[in-house]
Amino acid sequence: MAAAVHDANLFTSNTLAANDDGYTGLVDIGFNINFYGQSFNKLYVNNNGNVSFNTQLPTYTPFSLLSTSNAMLAPFFADVDTRNIASGLTQYGQATINGRQTFGVNWINVGYYNSKADKTNSFQLIVTDRSDTGSGNFDFQFNYDNISWETGSASGGTNGFGGASARAGWSNGTTKSFELAGSAANGALLNSGSNALTHHQLDSGVEGQYNFSVRNGAVIPAVPEPETYAMLLAGLGLLGAVARRRKHSATR
Repeated sequence: MAAAVHDANLFTSNTLAANDDGYTGLVDIGFNINFYGQSFNKLYVNNNGNVSFNTQLPTYTPFSLLSTSNAMLAPFFADVDTRNIASGLTQYGQATINGRQTFGVNWINVGYYNSKADKTNSFQLIVTDRSDTGSGNFDFQFNYDNISWETGSASGGTNGFGGASARAGWSNGTTKSFELAGSAANGALLNSGSNALTHHQLDSGVEGQYNFSVRNGAVIPAVPEPETYAMLLAGLGLLGAVARRRKHSATR
């Protein structure tokens, strides 16, 4: 497995109780960020592998990040279900790392719908204040240690595979968005997949780690090494249909 997740013990001050499709109220990031001209100092932590800025997001079937009106950072947008006792819980909080303010979310050893934990995923989001380089500037990082499932059963998956599989990337909620190569492609983001999140990287020397910088409001990925540059270009061209289905109330 990869070892990209780091400082996870710092982001445990808040915990989402075991849930399916849950989310927080607005929580403080701890600093101001400028995301394509929108200023935020709070966000929603959504159980389904993402954080959003304009409204909470209980949606469990991942849709194209090119289609949303909700600004969001999504390390692994899929149907996370933490109700099984063997599943980890979503945790989040503020911390200081290397003298900089950060906000992080841990999805460590989390299961999938419907209350399954025979396979679990471990991934992380860290947002870092970089106002030292300009007002509102920040970095964000996706970290992946283990991706063993990609889909919940309400999104067409069987035993965690197939159907409308996970997406990873970001959107400013209007005209700018990005998805890592392999998003929405069955099997691609898994540990054994062609675009395995745990075996690639972006602007980092660590497998499973993807770094992004936001300067003057715009995401500016540094020019990565050839392998990850190909991933970046592929990701920028990804499109996908919105797939949203309502879970049967009887299964809740």
